[in-house]
Amino acid sequence: MSGEETITVADVSAGPGGSESTEPGETVTLPVVDLLTGRGFITGKSGSGKSNTASVVIERLLDGGYPVLIVDADGEYYGLKEEYELLHAGADEECDIQVEPEHAEKLASLALEQNVPIVLDVSGYLEEDTASELILQVTRQLFTKEKKMKKPFLMLVEECHEYIPEGGGMDRTGEMLIKVGKRGRKHGLGVVGISQRPADVKKDFITQCDWLCWHRLTWENDTKVVGRLLGSEYATAIEDMDDGEGFLMTDWAEDLRRVQFRRKQTFDAGATPGLEDFERPDLKSVSGDLVSDLQEITDERERRESELADLRQELDRKRQRISELERELEDAQDLSRMADEFAQAMMRKADAGYHGGQRELGEYEGPEPAPEAEPEPDETADAADAEEEESDPADERPEDPFEAFLGDAEPGPTDGTPETVASTLRERVESLANEEREMLAVYEEKRVSTPIEAFDGEDRELAYATHRALRRQGFVQHVSGGNYAYALPALLRGMCGDTFSEGELSAALATVEAAIERVEV
Repeated sequence: MSGEETITVADVSAGPGGSESTEPGETVTLPVVDLLTGRGFITGKSGSGKSNTASVVIERLLDGGYPVLIVDADGEYYGLKEEYELLHAGADEECDIQVEPEHAEKLASLALEQNVPIVLDVSGYLEEDTASELILQVTRQLFTKEKKMKKPFLMLVEECHEYIPEGGGMDRTGEMLIKVGKRGRKHGLGVVGISQRPADVKKDFITQCDWLCWHRLTWENDTKVVGRLLGSEYATAIEDMDDGEGFLMTDWAEDLRRVQFRRKQTFDAGATPGLEDFERPDLKSVSGDLVSDLQEITDERERRESELADLRQELDRKRQRISELERELEDAQDLSRMADEFAQAMMRKADAGYHGGQRELGEYEGPEPAPEAEPEPDETADAADAEEEESDPADERPEDPFEAFLGDAEPGPTDGTPETVASTLRERVESLANEEREMLAVYEEKRVSTPIEAFDGEDRELAYATHRALRRQGFVQHVSGGNYAYALPALLRGMCGDTFSEGELSAALATVEAAIERVEV
């Protein structure tokens, strides 16, 4: 490529703002190297011809065998495939290949190393963050590779105000595009921004451009930008520009020209739809080998996503199994503790002897055991037979599991006065967390409940964690299955022993229970 190669894109037109050194109808050419490595800006309101101007420049570059990469925000540039073999990459099924940010390095390699023109169509991405990340990674890869290759290459960005806005809020993608604008030229990487709202584009980018094309603008904020950069007479004239007509200003020409850009030759996919039938033209395709290289990246990503989904399912199953084992372990610990307490109670009973007439504390009042009569020697066998025939274990089982729990509890040794014991237990109740005290209140009200029913909420793990604190304090005890009984009365009785009256024990219990926060159940 020589520095003198040019492309013809427009003709000089007549009208206000035209150059005195050129005649209407004179052809307008642009130097290829300056286009590929420079910084350009094309602007104009919708329908003024800015996308046509960009397409004419691209068509002439493709005619000369110079590859470009187009960031297509509206899905307008696939019509170039009517005449040129280029790769249409994006998110839609109409694209040659669906790509994500992980395809960025391969796309940059195809463009720079294999001279494949690329339309990066970001119009089909549902998530703007995905599109922005894809543009960022592709631009970064182009910039990195060009530092070594130093090959003249042009990147064109539609709707550039979305990435390099004037009012702030620029993300990493915009910062990367600004970096290309400032430093890309010395590496051979050029960039062209296109926008219908010049007032919304960062002025640092516009003022760095070495060629600019201004099509028709009518909004006051936009015409003010023209007035500041070109002069007030151009701000007025630009409002009356014809379609495709614009002011062309370049660093390599000494004057500003009013020109009429030529019409693009390929299918105009960005034209406003009309009533006539729409026919998509026959489009050229790139080599299947190029697409297959990108498809391998897609297949690998899908394989990783599938494996990750399987691992997540397996993790959920293991977490569920861990929860089940924790509940089983908790139940086993409760049974072990009950067995220990029963054994200790039996040992205390054997040591203390029979005290008789002891009445249980709380709602349960079991009958006093009647002394068994010593049977006559000749009546023993008959009595045993009669007992085996008439006894039914179900008839001896209390219907209320809480009463059964209290009935099984044995009094313990005297550890202090009821007032001392009550003070100790009250401090333990008051030390409970709010949710633990609320759960204990439910147990006091219901007498027998499951941890889930006693917990005011749907978090199963939190319910068992709260319940575990009550169980370790001895305020509740396992009675059957998943049921637990309110055990504070039995706990107080066991700590006081059997030498105090029921009145003293009841008063002590009332003192302790006053510390329990009442809740509606």
